[in-house]
Amino acid sequence: MGAFSRRHAGTDFAVTAPGDRASRGRWAEEVAARHLADHGLVCRERNFRSRYGEIDLVMEDGALVVFVEVRSRRGAGFMDPAESVDRRKRARIARTADTWLRVRSRARVPECRFDVVTVIGNPEDPDVRWLRGAFDT
Repeated sequence: MGAFSRRHAGTDFAVTAPGDRASRGRWAEEVAARHLADHGLVCRERNFRSRYGEIDLVMEDGALVVFVEVRSRRGAGFMDPAESVDRRKRARIARTADTWLRVRSRARVPECRFDVVTVIGNPEDPDVRWLRGAFDT
């Protein structure tokens, strides 16, 4: 499992400090999508939902399809946000990814990877950590 971390100072999009959980989640997903795009990934879809759950971001890394779970916290607390992606959550993400592949893939099933991106802090100075290949199915 590889990790990549970068601080984003002075983001170029207008977002005020998110107050409620849903707006904070959208903000974190935007920060994560931009971070991944800065590193060459292309966004295919956001917030794909199936009866099993939701995948925050579906990205392309070359020929690889990357399913991304985004986690955020206001500050560094007792637990790393990535630790909240437990066995049960990983299973739901994997089932949802399988649904995405069946619905969206054309002729063949592409190679896949499951990443987690954590966003800690506030819009002025978010700390972004990218865990490539965070888990296997």
